[in-house]
Amino acid sequence: MNKKLSEKLNVYLADTAVMYIKLHNLHWNVYGVQFKPVHEFLEELYDGFTENMDAIAELLRMHDVYPAASTAEYLKISSIKELPSEKVDVKQALSIVLEDLKAFDKKAREIRLTADEDDIFDVVAMMEDHCAAYQKTIWFISSMLTK
Repeated sequence: MNKKLSEKLNVYLADTAVMYIKLHNLHWNVYGVQFKPVHEFLEELYDGFTENMDAIAELLRMHDVYPAASTAEYLKISSIKELPSEKVDVKQALSIVLEDLKAFDKKAREIRLTADEDDIFDVVAMMEDHCAAYQKTIWFISSMLTK
């Protein structure tokens, strides 16, 4: 794995870790008419980010790259912005997640293209799986926000 790809994957890992915490924040602090289903949906999302975090780190190790593994390092390289700990209404929470997932989809596509240039099939396959999941979730959230 070349340096460019390993750096992109480490940023993606950091983004995933920060998003995991951000989703917890939203899960704990969401309120509104559809509180229960959105609260449960946010939990499903952060569970998925937990699985992704581990899979990305293991993929890096399989290629002899050490994954970013500290909160300080994550915050230093992540493009995902944290949120203050305050109540967030359902629509706002879903809108925040929607924008972040669009950014994740874009980043996963870029990583996939970079990996494809060097025929690194395990990275290509993982990013294709992630993109498919992001696109489905983007559709779900967009449908939830449509009146």
